[in-house]
Amino acid sequence: MRQRHASRATRRAREFEAFVAGAAGRLLHAATLLTAEAPDDNPRARRLLTRSLAHTYASWDRLRGEDPYDRTRQHLATRFARGAWHHHGGLGRSRPHPAGQLAPLTPQERLILVLRLYEGVAEEQTAALLGLSPERVRAICHRATTTLLHRRRDPAPAVTAAKAVPS
Repeated sequence: MRQRHASRATRRAREFEAFVAGAAGRLLHAATLLTAEAPDDNPRARRLLTRSLAHTYASWDRLRGEDPYDRTRQHLATRFARGAWHHHGGLGRSRPHPAGQLAPLTPQERLILVLRLYEGVAEEQTAALLGLSPERVRAICHRATTTLLHRRRDPAPAVTAAKAVPS
């Protein structure tokens, strides 16, 4: 009996390690986009991912045919949303320090944009996950993409004439 439990635990650990090896990079990138941190300096995103992976590991045996990537992504999104609500008074009010590509967006806009465009989650699924109507998700996604496409950019650096190289 003890040997059977040990082999089941070993198999579970190997399956989870294989899942993490294949999915962690993409999930970390999604978490980094959500937190609007710089890719090379993303402690909040790493904590968010670690907690989401721990949750998936804890429920690994109960997945029963569910996609572990989808489960982890859902947990990542809901944990981010709760954290934004708790720490910043809501998904729509706080803006992070400008670092990441999505920093000009509100947390809610980042969440919807990442789920819809980066992760490819259907509008209806995103709406159900966040408790919003599909129309509201569509409007927020449109506003977020418009904000990113039409944001003010700093002027390009001045180009100086190159000195002639003596031959």
